[in-house]
Amino acid sequence: MIKRLMGAVLLPAFILAAAPAMAQTTATFGGSDAVGSIFDRQNKMFTKLVNERAGGKLKINFIEGEQLGNDTQVIEQMMGGIVQAYGDDLSWYARWVSDFNVVTWGFTLRDANHTAAFVKSDAFKSMAEQLRTKHNLRILAAAPSQPRITFAVKPLKSADDFNGMKMRVPEIKSYLTLWETLGTRPTRVAWGETFLALKTGLVEGAEGGVSSAYSAKFHEAAKNVILTDHIYIIGNITVNEPWYQSLSPDLQKLVTEAAQEAVQWASETMKAETDGIIAKMKAEGATVSTIDTQPIRTKALDAVAKLEAEGFWRPGLWKEIQAIGTTN
Repeated sequence: MIKRLMGAVLLPAFILAAAPAMAQTTATFGGSDAVGSIFDRQNKMFTKLVNERAGGKLKINFIEGEQLGNDTQVIEQMMGGIVQAYGDDLSWYARWVSDFNVVTWGFTLRDANHTAAFVKSDAFKSMAEQLRTKHNLRILAAAPSQPRITFAVKPLKSADDFNGMKMRVPEIKSYLTLWETLGTRPTRVAWGETFLALKTGLVEGAEGGVSSAYSAKFHEAAKNVILTDHIYIIGNITVNEPWYQSLSPDLQKLVTEAAQEAVQWASETMKAETDGIIAKMKAEGATVSTIDTQPIRTKALDAVAKLEAEGFWRPGLWKEIQAIGTTN
């Protein structure tokens, strides 16, 4: 009986000793965008690619929606190593690297082509390196996503109609400053609470990327959809740097390539889907229109020198970005 018990003890000990060679690395991937949005689908694709290609050596667990918290909370968890990866809008990093404020400023990026050129520029690489060295966050991939458009409870027929409107803004200082500059009364509301805020009158307007806002049903709560295209979103997948460095070189390569593939897929899908999603909003009862954006564009651009002087981003960065893509 004693020998049998000893054998029973020795066998698990042997298995445990061999376990490290068979160990699987598991990573938590946090997302804070609406389920079904372009970033949600991007993140699902990244998860699928890694899990299929890692041969059991790495498993990504993607937590959808705001189950882990809002964007700021998930990023803070990633910085602390609780969450290993995050995919969404690049502008959230402005909280930690001030130069990212420039991409949240209205009409800085002219269109998708200008945005794509910016992501390849030295200016962007400098921002990404600050994020990595100062905050342990590595951007694996970034690419243009959809433009941000405006949703309003009441019709907006001209730029003057923005004056005094209660406008939902995210917890990003430059967004609040932008909408103050454009004449609205900005109110900070979490993304997941925006639909209800519009429904109850807490705010009279909101803005967001086409796909993300559609998935969050903004157009049902605020039926006036104005194609302002005031900001071009940059989608990304970012990881905790110490976690990334803990991976073997082959897994580092695998997650980087999977991120690049997923983000590029999202960028291309965005281009193909934008018009169709706007048509869906219209079919579902929204009134879609355009206005002359030149007056609000002028307000935004006239404020650039003041913002640089206040340290929103480094002096000369806005002008540097304007020159990107204008020469070969």
